[in-house]
Amino acid sequence: MPVSAAAARSRQASSASSALLTFGRVTAMGTVTALILIAGVWASWGTAQHVLLTKGRERGTVEVTRCADGWCSGPYAPVSAGSQARGRVVLEDSVAVAEGRSYGVVLKPGGDGAVRAGAAGVLFAWVPLGGALLLASVVVAGGLRRVRAAWVMAGAGVALLTAAFFAV
Repeated sequence: MPVSAAAARSRQASSASSALLTFGRVTAMGTVTALILIAGVWASWGTAQHVLLTKGRERGTVEVTRCADGWCSGPYAPVSAGSQARGRVVLEDSVAVAEGRSYGVVLKPGGDGAVRAGAAGVLFAWVPLGGALLLASVVVAGGLRRVRAAWVMAGAGVALLTAAFFAV
């Protein structure tokens, strides 16, 4: 059966619009994925920079004596050269901090704030990125239809969150 010219033109137009819709979907979902991952890195970097880039920062230990209103505090004993003892430094109250225990910390510049040091501090700092990886994996699987890449991202997110859970 011969195909009419109108049917051929209709198929070409349908193919072009399908390609345009696919390009739009991939562009939109790629942008959403990138934004989710950038937000995860941005949220993590606020704490991670103090733990990872310790050169020139004050390092020591804090014995947590009081926790209230989302914050824990206690006296600071210096470990690094040039660091001075303080009567009180403040840590965020989370599952990573318990009253009555002592923790290695890095002081944030210009205040009395501190963040956990060591492997637990590094892993805890990157927890927002782990959540972003999990969220982005859903977008990659559903929106970009890249199931293997989504499984890799989800696996990395779960591994990071699990490691942080057990390190804390």
